Amino acid sequence: MATKELKTYTLAEMKDKYIGKVGTTERDEYEYELRMDVLGKMIKAARQERNLTQEELGRLVGVQKAQISKLENSTNSATIDTILKVFRALKAEINFNIKLEDNFVKLS
Repeated sequence: MATKELKTYTLAEMKDKYIGKVGTTERDEYEYELRMDVLGKMIKAARQERNLTQEELGRLVGVQKAQISKLENSTNSATIDTILKVFRALKAEINFNIKLEDNFVKLS
């Protein structure tokens, strides 16, 4: 009896099929939300590593506890300025890489 070989798919192929091709509105929104989710998890992990409450971090940054909660839970978008203030308050280094055509620009 012959066995049937299962077809496998890459993550990129699955995203293309179920979310949309790269460059479509749906895919761009998905990728943005994913990055915000990862950023929120990074903020929370760094805050907890420093043994700070959301309220304490908020005071260091100059925002309310609710804003820190929203950042950690990715329920709103944040400006780069706010993100930088949060990581500075956490005494954490943050780097942004921007790709312009085929050249990378690194911001620290």
